Amino acid sequence: MFFWQKESGVKLAFIQPGKPTQNVFVESLNSRFRLECLNQHWFRTLDEAKEIIEKWRYHYNSERPHSTLNYMKPVAFANRAA
Repeated sequence: MFFWQKESGVKLAFIQPGKPTQNVFVESLNSRFRLECLNQHWFRTLDEAKEIIEKWRYHYNSERPHSTLNYMKPVAFANRAA
């Protein structure tokens, strides 16, 4: 990650431990991912984990409307803004 950050010019900023409100969008995603995907499955292999997680990611970004995006799907929102 360090090399990617250097090559892309992205500045990394870390939140303070115990301060999840400093990055509410990531914390919300992490919470939903855990509740809707990780807690629902017992992965037996790495390939199975990749497949299930990819299905969840696709659904989350391409099929599911988000209230914070005025009930648009993230893919549609991103395409509209581009």
